[in-house]
Amino acid sequence: MNDNSSVDLAALLCSRLCHDLLSPVGAMSNGLELLADESDPAMKQQCMELLGQSAKTSTDKLKFFRLAYGAAGGFGEMVEVAEPKAVIDALIADKKRVDVNWAMDAAKLPKDAVKVMLNFAHMALDALVRGGTLDIGAEIVGGNSEIVVRAAGAKIAFDESIGKALEGNLPAEELSSRTAPAHMLYLLAEKSDGGLQYQLSDDALVLGAVLPQPEGLIG
Repeated sequence: MNDNSSVDLAALLCSRLCHDLLSPVGAMSNGLELLADESDPAMKQQCMELLGQSAKTSTDKLKFFRLAYGAAGGFGEMVEVAEPKAVIDALIADKKRVDVNWAMDAAKLPKDAVKVMLNFAHMALDALVRGGTLDIGAEIVGGNSEIVVRAAGAKIAFDESIGKALEGNLPAEELSSRTAPAHMLYLLAEKSDGGLQYQLSDDALVLGAVLPQPEGLIG
């Protein structure tokens, strides 16, 4: 990946981050304006509740982006699975009619595997437009991190351009803020000689990854 492509990808990921944060941050701004002009105690309480919820949503999203897109400073090369699990649980809390099942057979995962799991979970949640079930599994087998995320529901909404980006089949000029995270995962898998795949049907989306662990982490 050349320097220009790296800059373009970073710009698209920043666009996605800004898009996802615009709503809760905007809600905080609106809440502050209402609070400044409001004299009724009951309405002020409602404004405070709005501010509290918007602040929590913004914090949850920033925690997600830190681990899913960034370098995750403050963590070692291996991340406790409790960290991404808490982030995903917070995202699910904002969704209606979505149940999650966890199957985590590893206490820690490499940073790149955590990025894959978080982004897979985000894609799967977006696909559950009418609610459903989200199954998330991760384990380390034979020196490989194996990740699987399955979304099952009455109607699955998955843009197949995201699937093409996961497979490295989406031309660079067609990348957007929506497909950039999938392209980032493709690059992570390619760098480590790993692999990504997805299967889509009317009522289910399955996302899978096998990523060899860095040599220094293989015990």
